[in-house]
Amino acid sequence: MPAAANRVRIIGGAWRSRVIRFATRDDLRPTPDRVRETLFNWLGQDLTGKRALDLFAGSGALGFEAASRGAAKVLMIERDKVAFRTLQENARLLEASTVELRCADALEFLRLDTERYDVVFLDPPFRMDVLPQVLQALVPRLAEGALIHVEAPAPQSVGGVWEIWRSGRAGAVSHQLLKWTGHET
Repeated sequence: MPAAANRVRIIGGAWRSRVIRFATRDDLRPTPDRVRETLFNWLGQDLTGKRALDLFAGSGALGFEAASRGAAKVLMIERDKVAFRTLQENARLLEASTVELRCADALEFLRLDTERYDVVFLDPPFRMDVLPQVLQALVPRLAEGALIHVEAPAPQSVGGVWEIWRSGRAGAVSHQLLKWTGHET
């Protein structure tokens, strides 16, 4: 199990105040409490019936927050095997029956997946610079009116079928909530 310092607290919902652990890995940077609190204020505290995708799960903080707030299904994708094993252990400890975990590359997963999601969390390692490619690959997987949370070192320029619904900054993290409007065209 990771060192005691590698912990993050779930801030709302059924698992409020429960602590999850995360592996020490290069590029694994859990979403800060302040960003998660803002995000779930934007999304609403109750995600009952929503299908969520945490595409670069890492610590699992965003996916477990969504499950804690009643999401019908939360699918977490993580390609790092050590981080993935820690996600499995956290899901077991939380008895997270609505959480499904897959050890896979995000883009490969999107190429093969056939489901649609209401809420998507995109927080890839900053050095990867894959957000434009991921957003394009994500489009067929989005339910009508889907909301996509993006974390990056700087705000992302989007257009076309993407509306920047909300945005903020916390330290070195820029975060935006995008609304997919492609179903309107």
